[in-house]
Amino acid sequence: MSTIAPLTTPTLEATSRPLLSIRGVETFYGKIQALKGVDLDVHEGEIVTLIGANGAGKSTLMMTICGNPRARAGQILYDGEDIAQLPTHSIMSRRIAQSPEGRRIFGRMTVLENLQMGTTLVGQEHFDSDLKRMFEMFPRLSERASQRAGTLSGGEQQMLAIARALMGRPRLLLLDEPSLGLAPIIVKQIFEVIRELNRTEGLTVFLVEQNAFHALRLAHRGYVMVNGRITMKGTGRELLAREEVRSAYLEGGHH
Repeated sequence: MSTIAPLTTPTLEATSRPLLSIRGVETFYGKIQALKGVDLDVHEGEIVTLIGANGAGKSTLMMTICGNPRARAGQILYDGEDIAQLPTHSIMSRRIAQSPEGRRIFGRMTVLENLQMGTTLVGQEHFDSDLKRMFEMFPRLSERASQRAGTLSGGEQQMLAIARALMGRPRLLLLDEPSLGLAPIIVKQIFEVIRELNRTEGLTVFLVEQNAFHALRLAHRGYVMVNGRITMKGTGRELLAREEVRSAYLEGGHH
């Protein structure tokens, strides 16, 4: 199906209480309802992916977790605390980091300065050791450290967006469409870094993706969203095996 070697689905014994638990969440843009009673769980140490077509509401859910837009109904429980109505800066200070859709790096700043921005909420105490880790994970960023971020390639900018998020030492990493517009070789590299961080450090990841083929191979569990509702859930392997998922998201070049 794909020229890229498939990622091995990891195994996990989930903890009893989810780190992130979304219950009955409804979100609106004006009078238009974007999320319609969404229920979803991410346990500590898991990679969970949310797949769906463009416009299904995936990124809206990611942004609602971060408080912009706000959920009009329902609960967003993080480590047992309902964060649904907290200000965004307060939510992110709870060791939640986001690599947003479109990357949103600081184009006029250097790579190094962007990485420094990632430490805003945690301080500089571990900066040197964490920077070394980022450069080991993403050697291209080390080569480009003094270069303006806006001059990087799309793949390099995505690496920078993820590394900047990781500089905040998150307990929960939110990744919104990290493969969008990237060459397959870069997608493979980024997903392998995510898998390795989860395997070696137990990093909890909630991943929103249109690239169902790779996302479901990476994830312990997955959810399918259609028109603002969760329509299916299961392990990554289970969802990959379902004919509805294969025909909707894996045919016609969705690899």
